[in-house]
Amino acid sequence: MGRKTLSIDKIVMELVFADDASTKKELSKKILGIAYKKGIYPSSIHELYMAAGRGEVCGFTVPAINLRSMSYDLARAIFRTALKNNSGAFIFEIAKSEMGYTSQPPAEFTGVILAAAVREGWNGAVFIQADHTQVNLKKFKEAPDKEMQALQDLIADAISYGFYNIDIDSSTLVDLSKKEIKKQQKDNYEVCAKLTQFIRRIEPKGVTVSVGGEIGEVGHTNSTPEDLRAFMEGYNERLRKGLAGISKISIQTGTSHGGVVKADGSIAEVKLDFDTLKTISGIAKKEFGIGGAVQHGASTLPEDMFHKFPEHDTLEVHLATGFQNMMFDSVHFPSELKNKIYEWLKTNAASEGKEGETDEQFFYKTRKKALGPFKKDIMGLSADVRDKIAFEIEKKFDFLFKQLDCVNNKDIVEKYVTLKRVIVRSRKDAKEVVHDGEGAD
Repeated sequence: MGRKTLSIDKIVMELVFADDASTKKELSKKILGIAYKKGIYPSSIHELYMAAGRGEVCGFTVPAINLRSMSYDLARAIFRTALKNNSGAFIFEIAKSEMGYTSQPPAEFTGVILAAAVREGWNGAVFIQADHTQVNLKKFKEAPDKEMQALQDLIADAISYGFYNIDIDSSTLVDLSKKEIKKQQKDNYEVCAKLTQFIRRIEPKGVTVSVGGEIGEVGHTNSTPEDLRAFMEGYNERLRKGLAGISKISIQTGTSHGGVVKADGSIAEVKLDFDTLKTISGIAKKEFGIGGAVQHGASTLPEDMFHKFPEHDTLEVHLATGFQNMMFDSVHFPSELKNKIYEWLKTNAASEGKEGETDEQFFYKTRKKALGPFKKDIMGLSADVRDKIAFEIEKKFDFLFKQLDCVNNKDIVEKYVTLKRVIVRSRKDAKEVVHDGEGAD
């Protein structure tokens, strides 16, 4: 192991273990500088998706992978998988809620991902995404301006750290009590348009941030072509003319986040409507010129389903809980630490327990909430232990990349995606950025 390898590993550990925000910001900035010198660029996938909307790109589904724990080790495994498969179109993401319960603010998440790219010898675009930038329905009803400001603050912070892909989830505002579909979607498309306009105001010069919308909240009623048309028509009416809009649309097809766990701890079977994915993707492209439909909550699906996503023209698929499960359930994950986590959950997540559920159901449902409080314990495991766990999960990454036909597309990504160096002078406000020339070191 060379000095440079030791150095990047050391910076990552300092970043993960740092308790103050200013230290995290400085270390993240340091890693970004190293990444640029290695030809590694945080990038937007917008132009690739718009090319898909024009029919110039097709045949593969982009995996968007949420890293909740062991993010450095698993990101390294993803880059190894991509290098082995000559893949270029894959996304690292973390949701608004996950940033909280995993204790991974944007500065840390970006730093860790870029460090993993450096460590594995990657070059080119790295897509980092704010998943489910979600509107809280209760807070929005009580104080809409305050909730919008909170979302704008989060988006500005994320963009300032290289999150050039933002998924807006205002589907929580869909009101199915109204008869007319466009009225059902009204608050959804209006908020999505407002946040899109905010993103366009603050995005770095030369970077068109990829923005995603959502028409059906995951775990609820399946989406329809009428939902899409109502949303897009209203969204386009509200969006200021001349601005780039969304590049993709998330829909509901029958899944739920994390899957539904049965009493014995196994995952219940899901009836996923692939025809809905194909139909809505087709309409999204033909009628609105965007890349297509996005599937959430897919990581716990049966393995024999994944090849169907590219077959049904799915643009992007989100994968999260399954990798968390593999970490916790690995034979290499120390039983003492797992027991310690479960004991903590009995006290600190007791309010989430439901009458009649088994321990397996309770722990499966709540253990993600322990990832923040036990982040240092998990990352404090020996490199050997973390490597063994990551190697197991890497096999799953490789399987998924192949099933999604997300192989041999590095050249396609390089054709459409612009690499742009962005130098951040101040982290306080995403507007306070200056920009160097394209491709500068």
